[in-house]
Amino acid sequence: MGLVKHLTDGPPVEIVADAGCQGLGSQTGGRVVTPPHRKFKKNPPEWYEEIYERRRKAHSSRRIRVEHGIAHLNNWRVLARHHGRHEHMSDTIQAVVGLLSHQQTATRADRQAQ
Repeated sequence: MGLVKHLTDGPPVEIVADAGCQGLGSQTGGRVVTPPHRKFKKNPPEWYEEIYERRRKAHSSRRIRVEHGIAHLNNWRVLARHHGRHEHMSDTIQAVVGLLSHQQTATRADRQAQ
């Protein structure tokens, strides 16, 4: 089942995406919200620039929460993949690394069993 079908048939949610998902907005009936597309590349009218910048900043203000969430997950992923000497980490960090490594190993084993 494809992503577009999941988004179209799934619960009515709004997904704030980056410019890489530009085509999904029209394919999913507006459920995926992407930054505004530039209509004028050369010599845009002044009124257009003001509207474009306002819409771009509004989208960016909403998207920053998503970016912070992704960064937070990546910080934990770095700990889970740490291959250095664990003696140089604090006890708390070592406990978190152990839990994350165990979780990833268990998830991989579950996938292989299927």
